[in-house]
Amino acid sequence: MLRFASSPIGDMHINDLRIALLNYIASKQKNEDFIVRIEDLDKEKVIQNKDQEILDILGLFGIEYSHVVHQSQNLRFHSAMALQLLHEKKAFSCFCSDEWLQKKRSEAEQAKKEYHYDDACRNLPAELVIDNTAPFTVRIVRPDAPVIVKDRLKGAISFEPDTVDSFVIMNHDKTPTYDFACAVDDMLSDVSMIICDEKYLKNTPKQVHVRNQLQYNKEIEYAHLHGIENGVSVKQLLEEGYLPEAISNYLISIGTNPPKEIFTLKEATKWFDLDKLADNPVRFDQDRLTQINKEHLKNLDATELSRYVGFADSEIGELTRIYLEEAGTTKELKEKIAPIFAKREAVYGFEKELELMTKAIKNAPYFEEYNDFKNYIMDTTGLKGENFLKPLRILLTNSEYGPDIEKIYKYLKNYLKEIIK
Repeated sequence: MLRFASSPIGDMHINDLRIALLNYIASKQKNEDFIVRIEDLDKEKVIQNKDQEILDILGLFGIEYSHVVHQSQNLRFHSAMALQLLHEKKAFSCFCSDEWLQKKRSEAEQAKKEYHYDDACRNLPAELVIDNTAPFTVRIVRPDAPVIVKDRLKGAISFEPDTVDSFVIMNHDKTPTYDFACAVDDMLSDVSMIICDEKYLKNTPKQVHVRNQLQYNKEIEYAHLHGIENGVSVKQLLEEGYLPEAISNYLISIGTNPPKEIFTLKEATKWFDLDKLADNPVRFDQDRLTQINKEHLKNLDATELSRYVGFADSEIGELTRIYLEEAGTTKELKEKIAPIFAKREAVYGFEKELELMTKAIKNAPYFEEYNDFKNYIMDTTGLKGENFLKPLRILLTNSEYGPDIEKIYKYLKNYLKEIIK
């Protein structure tokens, strides 16, 4: 089982989507199920309906999952596991106040030392614990030996007992902490492999320690990846006009040497090799994404391409394809195509020419070829050179600049009467 875990506390970042894609690819390669875990324990930060937004985005990118687990649904299991550790003396109740702990942290900071809990409550007599009515947390006993994390990219990493520490597994309000909940949930879901952001490397030994103390013998493979620096949200890229297929293509290709530059998610499952992934810092390269997006747009059939600019017509699709020479997203394409069919504003300097051309086109017969159309308009209006070409471009495209008129006439000839209205 592989999983993608996400917190519904904000818009999904492209780094999170990359992690989801790579876990999904690994699940396909290992022929194992893929699930989604919604980490919704922090009720103060959870945003309503963000969990559904996460699932919608995964669906949009073709990431199929067998089922969804909300972490809050497993609270009874978290409590039961914590009680088990308490009964086995592998955890203890901690009555240290937040103020006292903060004082100890400040003292360590002033002494320029790393703070570690001093286990003040670890060996309290049973009668003091039972009779104590003060708020308490539950802490797991620190490991006796280094915790080893086996990472597919970084090799075996050793964490000293003090680094893991006697950390809190249950809060004052009886809710589990992040590391404890994740460790238990991965056990419950029988997760075999976790690909995650390198920022979680500090959490992994704690989760491994929890599972060790619960005598969970199945080893989970890890791969901690460098996160994408200066990245943006998935929603922002979609709003800017990047195709899901192109975003996936770009994210999967980071740190790899794909057999071809443009590929699909399904194709990536055939060649992607996690062990060959370059473990280097990554910066978001929007220029490269735009180039990949442009290639995916080129691969669309004409009718489908036209839908991205508000039509469902193959001729408009082919017209749009011409503008891919100067646009790289659907948003940019729409900004090119929409003005063609928009109301014309006054163009100072060409009022007379535009008036003559408009009248000539209204009365013109249908011309299959551009040269026949051009000659007819020139003969009818008496316009030549720049006094002809520039006003014609403005009239047909609502812009002074753009692709060659002869190229676009082929796809606009059936819309001329509509355009000049």
